[in-house]
Amino acid sequence: MFDVVAIGGGTAGLVTAAACAGLGAKAGLIERERLGGDCLWTGCVPSKALISSARVAHHFQNAAAFGLPSTAPAIDGGAVLSSVRDVRAQIAPHDDPERFRAMGVDVIEGSGRFVSPHEVEVDGRRIHARRFVVATGSRAAVPPIEGLAEAGYFTHAEAFDRDTIPKSIAVVGGGPIGIELAQSYRRLGSSVVVIEMMDQLMGREEPELAARLTQALVDEGVQIFTGRAVNKVERTGSGRRITMKRVGGDPQAPLETVEADEVLVATGRRPNTEDMGLEAAGVATERGWVTVDSKLRTSQKHIFGAGDVTGGYLFTHVADHEARTVVQNALFPVRSKINYDVIPWCTYTEPELAHVGLTEAEARDRYGSAVSAHTYDFAGLDRAIAERAAVGCTKIVTGKGGVILGGHILGSNAGTMIAEIALAMKAGIKLGTISSLVHPYPTMSEGIRRAADAYRRSQLTGWKKSLLDTALKVGRSMPA
Repeated sequence: MFDVVAIGGGTAGLVTAAACAGLGAKAGLIERERLGGDCLWTGCVPSKALISSARVAHHFQNAAAFGLPSTAPAIDGGAVLSSVRDVRAQIAPHDDPERFRAMGVDVIEGSGRFVSPHEVEVDGRRIHARRFVVATGSRAAVPPIEGLAEAGYFTHAEAFDRDTIPKSIAVVGGGPIGIELAQSYRRLGSSVVVIEMMDQLMGREEPELAARLTQALVDEGVQIFTGRAVNKVERTGSGRRITMKRVGGDPQAPLETVEADEVLVATGRRPNTEDMGLEAAGVATERGWVTVDSKLRTSQKHIFGAGDVTGGYLFTHVADHEARTVVQNALFPVRSKINYDVIPWCTYTEPELAHVGLTEAEARDRYGSAVSAHTYDFAGLDRAIAERAAVGCTKIVTGKGGVILGGHILGSNAGTMIAEIALAMKAGIKLGTISSLVHPYPTMSEGIRRAADAYRRSQLTGWKKSLLDTALKVGRSMPA
């Protein structure tokens, strides 16, 4: 009998099992393939390694901006992808089964399936536990496009175990995964087309910043079609022909086509809940996603859900956050509610696009005329100019009294910078206070303070401006 058994060895399961064992509980962890999940093997880790290789190639090609000779490096796609796998291999020991066994976790290899609300079977072995955690994650969702399966495609799950970089590629889907890979392939020599059904890339992002990122990609040579739906893919010898139509357009309008050697599908995620026996356990789902309450309990109160499988924020750091909440609620009588008020995220293009809280439009829908937005463009930021990276801006959305409702950064190191805004939101620090915080010079984070300065200037109206004018007048009349 275990105290807690996590099913799924990705971030949520690993954090849950390790934390429970560390607190003295008898913890089990069931994994059917390999520990580390999507993040280690097909997501965060290898994608960032590929992005880093692509950035180096881009710097070679644009070295003249730094006073150095530009050169077009002879890119060996196989060598690049091999280096990506080397990085993955260096990080893999962090999630090695023996490491977790040394922590006191019983790592059980095989597919887990509920046979009752309190029993899971793994290859004939019955596992009993007081609490279970469903943490089986998600995988790439492939839309039902005519001819796609026959023509052939790949997703991010296969991208890093390939031996070549495509000479030309059509990326179906303009979200974070598609855009990160599109820019990387382009910088590594591919001809790249991106097709997105929505009217903008990165549909969850601040439209102004998403538009600027789109332009940066176009400037690098990525061809982008927004507001298009792919309705057919055909094989043309060794390549593919992709047929698309405008969303909401004239149904009689001629279809558009593009051709590419390969097709990358990046159109969203689907849950890994098939063949888990959730019905036998009495665990409710919606379109396959496990439904949970504010304490991350499923319809069976002793079974929890954490990570991508719940269908919320599909990020590694959120899976970690949820696992920490599950540990408290599974082991102790005092339960806590999960808090999603301040969830930052970042898309690791160049420039990076980071986000926390509400967009300006979302904030105005919720809070009306009390909302204001304050922007600072990195074209005037000394560090950005010195880095030859003066593309992007900071945009901070505030409510009444300077309460920060959202922060958005497009620029170098935006993913690191966004933590300052997230901390301010978490701690209830108002934007005016950030203006008075001393930032080191020269850094990109000064761009946050400059946006805060813009907020302070915007407040100098009415009686405040009159008071300032009076103080200045009195100051001029005083003897030196």
